Amino acid sequence: MNTRISVDPAIHFGKPCIRNTRIPVYEVLALVRGGLSFEKILVDYYPSLKEEDIQACLQYAMDVMEAEDLHVQMGA
Repeated sequence: MNTRISVDPAIHFGKPCIRNTRIPVYEVLALVRGGLSFEKILVDYYPSLKEEDIQACLQYAMDVMEAEDLHVQMGA
């Protein structure tokens, strides 16, 4: 269980956020995908976070993908 990520229906329509914040996981992941370093994210975007919070977002995304059932159709 990822203790740094929470899901609350009253915050961002139940989208996963960093615990005790209103910062959605997807926003942090978008910054990482954009090539920003953890340091740049922490200094310029979310100074209240810690590096462990960014790592928790990445782990959360990995956990979701691991649990996802993909249904692939072969040949259309």
